[in-house]
This record gives sequence, C-alpha cells and structure tokens, in this order.
Amino acid sequence: MARSSYFKPNDPPAGKAGASGVSERSTRQAWESFVSSGRSDEARPRNVREPILDSWRRSAELGIDASGLVARKIADDEEIYQRRERNASLRRAALAAFRRLEPYLKEAKTILILADDQGVIIDAIGDESVLDEGQSIHLEVGGDWTESSVGTNGIGTALKTGLPIYVHASEHFVEGVQSWTCAGVPIRDPMTQAVVGVVDLSGPPQIFQQHNIALVLAAAREIEIALAEQQRQDRTQLLEAFLMSERAQLDNKVLLLDRNGRILFRRGLDDKEHPAVGSLALGSRLLPKLDGHSDQDLVKLLPPAIEARGLELLYFDGANRGAALFLKTERTPGKPLPTTRSIKPRRDVAERRIDIVGSSPKMVEAMELAERAAHTNVSVLILGETGVGKELFARLVHGSLPSEKAPYVPVNCAAVSNDLIGAELFGYVDGAFTGATRGGRPGKFELANGGVLCLDEIGDMPIELQPYLLRALEQRAIYRMGDNQRRPVDVKLVSITNRDLRQEIDKGKFRRDLFYRISVVTIEVPPLRERGEDVLGLCQHFAGLYAAEFNRPALRFADAAMERLLSYPWPGNVRELRNLVQRSYLMVRGDVVTLADLPAEIREDLDDPTDESLGNILKGNSGDLESIEAGAIRRAMIAEGGNLTRVAAQLGISRPTLYRKLKNYRIGKP
Repeated sequence: MARSSYFKPNDPPAGKAGASGVSERSTRQAWESFVSSGRSDEARPRNVREPILDSWRRSAELGIDASGLVARKIADDEEIYQRRERNASLRRAALAAFRRLEPYLKEAKTILILADDQGVIIDAIGDESVLDEGQSIHLEVGGDWTESSVGTNGIGTALKTGLPIYVHASEHFVEGVQSWTCAGVPIRDPMTQAVVGVVDLSGPPQIFQQHNIALVLAAAREIEIALAEQQRQDRTQLLEAFLMSERAQLDNKVLLLDRNGRILFRRGLDDKEHPAVGSLALGSRLLPKLDGHSDQDLVKLLPPAIEARGLELLYFDGANRGAALFLKTERTPGKPLPTTRSIKPRRDVAERRIDIVGSSPKMVEAMELAERAAHTNVSVLILGETGVGKELFARLVHGSLPSEKAPYVPVNCAAVSNDLIGAELFGYVDGAFTGATRGGRPGKFELANGGVLCLDEIGDMPIELQPYLLRALEQRAIYRMGDNQRRPVDVKLVSITNRDLRQEIDKGKFRRDLFYRISVVTIEVPPLRERGEDVLGLCQHFAGLYAAEFNRPALRFADAAMERLLSYPWPGNVRELRNLVQRSYLMVRGDVVTLADLPAEIREDLDDPTDESLGNILKGNSGDLESIEAGAIRRAMIAEGGNLTRVAAQLGISRPTLYRKLKNYRIGKP
C-alpha cells in the first residue's frame, strides 16, 4: 500500500501565514514576478526578507534554472566515501547531538542533515518517510546543496553567508524544492573560525516554526564544542608524542602538525621572523594528509618559503598522531628557549607588570591558547592544581584583548556568601532586598562590559544560581535583582577552577549545560612537576624580583640545591617555589643558596615526618601552607597505617576532602 506524502504541490491558501509573517501566496507571487523579470536588479519585491532576496539575486546571476526540480548528486560512490572520510572529525563531533535528537525527529516529520564545507550532504537522520521523500530531490547523502547547484536553500545559503538562515516554501529559488521548509546553521572550526560544515533541519511546510532555527543553532554549537574537545585531545596526544621523541629538547623552532597537516602548536618561533599568519598561522594546513608519506617526502611537499632542518613523524599508543617540523635556527642546540609573556598593568590600577615564565611545551601551548582565546567570542575555562598560576592566565586573556581600555573584573565565587552572590554578579535596584544600597548598584557583569569577567572557583557557585548565569551567557544580557529591565552586556567570561567539574556534574553540583557553555576553550595549566627545567627559569625570575624588593644582589642556587629543586615534586606548585625564593632572601646571608639552606621537606627524604615537626616550622625550615598541609597528611598516614577513615578523623576533615588532597599532593599509602 502506497504511503501518502506530506509534500504537496505548493499552492497554499491565500490567508495562511508563511515564514515572513505574510501569506505564502504573496511570497509565491513575489517569486514568480522576480524570476519572470529576468533581472536581479529589480526593485525589492514586497514581503520578501532581505537575506532571501539577496540569495535570489545570486541565484539568478549564477544562471540557476528556477523551474528545476532537483539538486545535483555525486554519482560516484567512491567519491562520496572519500568525502565522508575527509570529514570524519566533523561527523564524529556531530554524532552525540544527532543521536540525542534522533528519537524526537522520527515522529515529527523532520530530518536532520549534516553537510560539509562544500555543501554536500554527508549524513542524514530522522523520519524515514521524510528521508525517502528527500531522495526524490537528492536531499540525501551525496546531494550537492550549494547555491550554485540549487539556488536559495538552508544549506547553501547558510554556507554562502556564514549566518543562520531559514528558507520556507516559495522562498526557495528552485520550484521543485518549494514543497519543503528548512533551517540551516554554519558550523565553525573552533581554532580558525572557518566554516567547516552546515547542520540543517528540513521537512514538509507544515513543520515550519521560526524557532526551529534555535534548535539547529543549539545543535551546531554542541558540534563546535565537540570539535574543540577533539582538537584539545589531539593537541595533548601530539604534545605527549613529541615529548617522547628524541629531538624534543634539542630543537627550538618547532611546528607540530596533526595527521591532516594542520599546525596545532608553535614553539620558539619569533613573530617577526615567522609571523603567526598565513601559512604559519595556527590551524593552517601546511602539508597534505600525512598517511602514506615518509619523512623525506613530506619535507619536499613544504611550501618553498619554509626552510626546514627536518621532520619527524610522531607516534603515540602505536598510532601516528602527526609530525614535528623543525625549522632552521641559529641557536645552539641543547639550550632551552626561554619564553616569557608580559602582562601590562591594568588601566587605572596600581600594580607592577606581570610575567609568565616557562618554555616547556605544555606551558607554551597553554600561553598561546590563552592569547588566541582573547581574539574569539567564546568563553574560557582555566583548569589546574592549586598554586599553578591559573589567575595569571585569566590576566593573559585580558591582556591580549584588542582594546587597552577593556575592564578586568574578578569575582571569587567561594568568597561570596550564597545569599549575596546573585546581587554581586547581576546587581540590584533600590529596595530589592533588606539592606540594599539606596539607589541600587550595578553587578560585576555590568562592570565588566566590554572586557573580561573572571569567575574564580566557579565550582563553588551555588547550583540554584547557575541557571541565571547560563541565561546571561546565552542572551548576552542580565536583569538586576528586583528589576525587569533587560540590560545587554558584552562580556568575555573566563572561569577558573581546580575541581574536576565533570565529577561535580555527576554529583549533581554543577549543571552540564553550563559546563559546556563555559568550556568552549579549555586551558589546562600544567603542574610544576610536569614542566621540567622551567624550575630553573622561575628561580631566576623570582630571584630577580626579590633582589629588587630586598635591595640586595640576586641570589643564585648551587648546583646541588638546583638538582634537588628539579627532582622535588612541588605539591604547592609555582606558589611554593616563589615562597621558597622569598624565604631564601630572609634566611640566607650570602649570595648562594646551598642544599643546606633549603627547607627540610625539600632537601631530605619526604617519608621522614620529623622534618616537618612544629619545631622545624617555627624555626623557618618549612615552605608554604601547601607544604605544611602535605606534611601533616603524610604524618597522619604513617601514624594510622594508611587507614583513611582514621586519618580523616585525626585531621578533622571529611573522607572526600582527604581523597582530593591525596590526589592533589600525589600522596600514596605508606
């Protein structure tokens, strides 16, 4: 028995409202008038939206046959297969969103489509009957839906303009497609912001709702977040593979390329000699896909302007992760390249210049990612252990903004009571609550307008306030407490935490949708124990700072002392190292810090609890609070034989808190 079709010839009743709020018959008449005139410079037809009219004009200039019935389709199955393989990352990123929406599409006479950056459909799911109908116009895998193929449509027009678009019924340029309605949204590469595809919702005209575009926009953003996570994982694996390579510490000017030949990381390249634009910009494709090529072949495929000393393919877990390209350099191999990012003092704030020091690959990647994030309209999440300097990376994002007048407004979510944090962020009007300042007060969002709002310890934000933060980020506007006036804000949100927010989500303490919204770009600041010889540069840096502060020559560290510092695990991270250098200026009378001058917990065996006794602490032989706390936990672990329940009771903390501290300080059972 034949199934009845949802798709009827496009002849709607005169009074039925269409996409633009006027009758579909009126839109049809405008289309007929436009295509019959044969002139794209015809006066603007009434009741036709400007984006649609612009697309009609482009379609006419391209010579599209308005009486056509179908789009083009790639006939070669092998070509379709290769196209889908080339877009494997995009398809993988879309998988979760498509699976989540698929059950709701099957009963809604709707299909969801994924097209590549050339407007060719590479995936389609949804109502089976609608999928079948789509085959009649080649709205299926392999169909070419660019404007140059089929004129105005959701996929091609979104791809051409780079903007979300809905195209309803007679708004399509080709007559054979006018029994459909569709909404398309471009998908952008999180690194380069280039359009890499389109997600489209299509079906018969009766499914049309203007807010369909919001659903597709949410799906596109979810895909972009998944792409960003893929890129982060690729960078991490590529860096790990590079660190295990023989030449990791011998060559300074390095480009790390992913398996598709794109630049994911730069180290030691002077911006004047090798500017991060054009072929050397992050995200630029410098080589073809690496599979099937040898090191020597790939060097020959480089652009003529790139002078390379060599190339090494990088493997991790038995799989090729990319390649390290070593550029010619005049520096002496074996010497680490010092890397410093300087942050200017904030406008109208009395403070010194801030320097971030580090040349380890993970540290340089984090710094470069922070600088790139400043030039994109996305939220940033900074992760890292206590004491690694996460707040400096928030300042680096702010310092990299184009405007020198951009405000920087920090808020410590853990330091504000649950009752007041809403008023602190969003402000309030006169009489909003008992004790409110007369006349009201703007919140941190308004104060940060045009700049950076930094939410430190965001994991401590009350769960009941999180929906309001999410709404402010989505709408780019806030409402003061006690007020219904919408106040637009242009704020770059930078969030900081040392917690695992995914675990907090599982515990019901943090919203999943908010996590995805604040973590479009995630910067992981490495702990000091993973930064290798950065300890040397940091010692020199802090020694210079405190030499000026104490008005004495800069201290230097004896070889034995420096070897011990390099092998120490640094539970308090950079903060602990800074405190050690400051303590040295107070305790050391000469110009050289010897091994004997180091605190007991650093110079001697950490398993000996007597070195961290109260007497030693009072004598000044201890580091910072993190070191003291770590020592107290180690002593309790030894005293209680590793029984965590008794250890927690002795320390006066809960077991979950103890677990977290054991992980932070890398303390195992005795």
